[in-house]
Amino acid sequence: MTASTANAGTDLSPPRTVICADALEWLRAGQDLSGCAIITSLPDVSELSLPLADWKRWFVDAAALVMEKCPPDSAAIFFQTDIKPEGVWLDKGWLCHQAAERTGMTLLWHKIACRKTPGTITFGRPAYSHLLCYSKDLHADLGRSTADVLPDMGPTVWTRGMGIEACRVACRFVREQTRCRTVVDPFCGRGTVLAVANEMGLGALGVELCRKRSRQAKALTVQEIIEGKPGDTEKGRK
Repeated sequence: MTASTANAGTDLSPPRTVICADALEWLRAGQDLSGCAIITSLPDVSELSLPLADWKRWFVDAAALVMEKCPPDSAAIFFQTDIKPEGVWLDKGWLCHQAAERTGMTLLWHKIACRKTPGTITFGRPAYSHLLCYSKDLHADLGRSTADVLPDMGPTVWTRGMGIEACRVACRFVREQTRCRTVVDPFCGRGTVLAVANEMGLGALGVELCRKRSRQAKALTVQEIIEGKPGDTEKGRK
């Protein structure tokens, strides 16, 4: 396991640490996430060498582990896009809800982030993603509610990744409605969540199994995402 830190100990920007490791092993190792919120997107079945039924069980188990490691007064936020394997719709929001039921989490809010212009017909992959926020003890301030539908999830570093506008909504909630000042993404991919967290004044900690993507996640900036120049053309997560 290796870790890389960018901007740590400077006054210019919040710290960012990227650990090259298996996310579930890292979480099971008893990490202390006090003062942290979790924002992440779990891998799709296409990214793991598992039959669909096994992946569904893996997904619920992984989401439950993320929720178990989330401090009670914090939030676990998931960005997930439904799939339609063999013509059958699979709702990843429902999989997240199963994990929440198992761990005693409650759903604070559920937003829809549009991947395409509303009204666009797509074939196979939906034109939206779920943005789901769970907590054990935290209660959202309804007076600070934001839109339930994001008309544009924002630029992303790859076609299935989390857009920066969706990331900003999640990070803004963490900054304004929790005491957390560090965002953890245990499946950080190329680092979109980490870059946006830093942009919004929050520390960031990411875990990524692929050594090449972990290096990218260490340095990715929001400006590179907006310009479509994330520093490397490798296809990969987030």
